Amino acid sequence: MFFISVIKQYERAVIFRLGRYAGTRGPGLVILIPFIDRGVRVDMRERVLDEPAQSSITQDNALVDIDYVVYMRVVDAEAAVINVQDFTRAVRNLATTTLRSVIGDITVEEVLSQRDRINMVLQQKLAAETVRWGVEVKAVEIREITPQHDIQQAMTRLLTADRTKRALITESEGDRQAAINRAEGAKQASILEAEGAREAQILRAEGSRQAAILNAEGFAMGLDRIYQVAERVDANTMGLQYLEMMKQLGQGASTKWIIPMDLSAMAGPIGEALSGFGRNGNGPAAAEPAREQSAG
Repeated sequence: MFFISVIKQYERAVIFRLGRYAGTRGPGLVILIPFIDRGVRVDMRERVLDEPAQSSITQDNALVDIDYVVYMRVVDAEAAVINVQDFTRAVRNLATTTLRSVIGDITVEEVLSQRDRINMVLQQKLAAETVRWGVEVKAVEIREITPQHDIQQAMTRLLTADRTKRALITESEGDRQAAINRAEGAKQASILEAEGAREAQILRAEGSRQAAILNAEGFAMGLDRIYQVAERVDANTMGLQYLEMMKQLGQGASTKWIIPMDLSAMAGPIGEALSGFGRNGNGPAAAEPAREQSAG
């Protein structure tokens, strides 16, 4: 006579024959010999251990309540049955002690701000310990962290002070940036003003230079014109101009005359000019008898 058992897809049957491990069966039909074989069903599906909130003390002696869940599944039915009496309770107790150990190594501020890191550390520690039970810990998730009331008030004051500090820093940073922008604007304005003054000075200097060049060119052209005219003036004409000048001086009311030093040099040309007029019979003829009378 045999005993027939149906093992479902997500189950495995650990068979003991006369108290000794005889193998793992399933899924499907499993035939057992009454009074000789004994089978233990093991659920291989992933399960969730929803633990109640656990009280833990942080490194800075703050008491916090932590609510968390553990995701696990059996990967070795033989080890889950033979190596531990109740793997579910064993994983639950190990998770509680590991959580308290991890929380005791960090401060309350780190507990509140480093939840992901705590989850990862818990999962790694549990996975390393539960592998001998044929259990794989997939993940550990902290759902809620509740500090004591006085810790909550202190954290609230700390958060308020931190927000105020950040607001003041942001405001001062804005004022500093505004001052920098104003100074930069004034600097650019000064640079532009200096560049404008420099350009204006350059333009004025360029205008003065061009005017000086034009004046010099005009003066040179005038001198050249005078030189050209002077080249066409002969000695007779120059002598007559001296006589005309002396005539104008004689008609003046001044009693002092300034006679050029080279007036004697002009005597020759003046005489030649007068001689020329005499040969033409226009005036020098009268001048010559006058010269003889003054000689007698």
